[in-house]
This record gives sequence, C-alpha cells and structure tokens, in this order.
Amino acid sequence: MASSDNSAYEGFSAEERAAMKEHAQEMKKAARRTSKADKAAEAARDVLAKIAEMPESDRVMAERVHAVVTSTAPALAPKLWYGMPAYALDGKVVCFFQSAEKFKARYATLGFNDPAQLDDGPMWATAFALAEVTPEVEERIAALVKRAAG
Repeated sequence: MASSDNSAYEGFSAEERAAMKEHAQEMKKAARRTSKADKAAEAARDVLAKIAEMPESDRVMAERVHAVVTSTAPALAPKLWYGMPAYALDGKVVCFFQSAEKFKARYATLGFNDPAQLDDGPMWATAFALAEVTPEVEERIAALVKRAAG
C-alpha cells in the first residue's frame, strides 16, 4: 500500500540489522550446544568475549555491570542477546547492557525487560543511561538487579 505523504520508511538501520543477524547467530549457536551445563558455560564465555571486544569506556562499564549482576543475582544466567551482554532467568532476559557504540548512542544503557517486574505505580523506568559506573551506581544497579531477579 503506497503512502501519499513525503516521509519514506527506510526500514531498519544498519546497526539494527546487524543486531538481528547477531541474534540469529546466537540462536543457532545455542541450539548446537549439548548439555545444559555446556550451554551455560559457553554462554558465559560468549558474554565475556563480547565485553572484551568493546571500546575501552564501554568495556570498563560492562565489566563492572557484569560483576555486579553476577555477584548480586547468581540465579541470572549470562547470555548474549542481540549481540549484547544479557542476564536471563529461566531463559527469559531480565536485564542487558547495551554499549554506546552498538547503536552509535551518546551513552551506554542498562535495560530491563518485562520479566524484571520493576513496576512502580503507573509509570517506571526500564532503561538507565550509564555515563560512568561509580560505587554509587553499582549500589543502584545491585538493588535493581536484586529486585528484578527476586
């Protein structure tokens, strides 16, 4: 159906298409793994490898986020999700770290999906901009993750 206005939908951005391709590769790779323990170990290694590939400013923050999430909520399993480090409970992504470089954004993001249930009245945040991970930010991340995994 053709539109009569001058705005043209150009589809997904190159970054979005790349993220979708990464997600398809992640799904194929996960399907090839054998035991549940092998899948978990490989997924954790994949997350650490993805973090290691990030530019220094994002990598430093992602390493701190990873340390906080895995120590605060060991029930959350590290895995890649659309090429981003993510942490899942029962296979469902609860939270994720998105580097600023991934979508050429001004800041990195710590995001939470529906399973996190961070509901707080009729409106609440599901993503947080990260410019730096200070001890105070680590405390806030730990509190959010603990609540989300709870």
